[in-house]
Amino acid sequence: MIADQFSALFGTNPVVHGLVGGLVIAGLNLLGASLVFVWRNPSDRAMDGALGFAAGVMLAASFTSLIIPGIETYSNGNPLPVLFGVALGALFLDRSDVLVPHAHFLLSGRRRADAANPGDDLPVDDERLAGVVLFILAITLHNMPEGLAVGVGFGSGDLSTAIPLMLAIGIQNIPEGLAVSVAAINAGLDKRFYAVFAGVRSGVVEIPLAVLGAYAVQTVSTLLPYAMGFAAGAMLFVISDEIVPETHTKGHERVATLGTIFGAIVMLYLDISLG
Repeated sequence: MIADQFSALFGTNPVVHGLVGGLVIAGLNLLGASLVFVWRNPSDRAMDGALGFAAGVMLAASFTSLIIPGIETYSNGNPLPVLFGVALGALFLDRSDVLVPHAHFLLSGRRRADAANPGDDLPVDDERLAGVVLFILAITLHNMPEGLAVGVGFGSGDLSTAIPLMLAIGIQNIPEGLAVSVAAINAGLDKRFYAVFAGVRSGVVEIPLAVLGAYAVQTVSTLLPYAMGFAAGAMLFVISDEIVPETHTKGHERVATLGTIFGAIVMLYLDISLG
């Protein structure tokens, strides 16, 4: 069983498990960011499908790994602590958008290098560069509940739930990491290294938050259903407010929708097969 193998490799301390989970999802974010080296100009259609897939994974994980276990297992069937956490998580992301004004997942403006010079980088434009900074900050904020969710999952001590959640969030981090790198290049940054750095930076926040989430719910066990709801509510906000609207603005709604359905299927399969 994968949970036994995980314990054999990393011991039984939930905080250590949270650290491992944070490293895994941040590493997959780095993988996604590094794809820009081999996939220089992914099409809007491909990015909409990939981000739709990420939305589907997050949507299913919010319920199967956070909301439902939080209610059934950690609050004795009482939905109120988890639902309060859901509302608080959504409110947190809503207020965060006030600080980082609604930076969508894909930047507008010139998105490709000149067709005659496909290998050249765009000249840096101050307005576009300011936009990509907001974009990276927004993605960083949106990575926070993902790191917290993984930490809370491992802090619960239930590896059968935490491992599928870790894998699911890690998988959906791949298209997110790629999106950040592409956005950095589209802003005119002249080396792909900087684009990858932008992708890595947005994922690094997940590691300390995974550790913090695991430590917090281990130290104060009554926080667990609230924390699970908070992480779920924040992810649901990102899906509805950011990913779905953005992937439905360029005429690729069908591809994005199919990606979302496929992502949900993948998460459900992981939850059942590894749980």
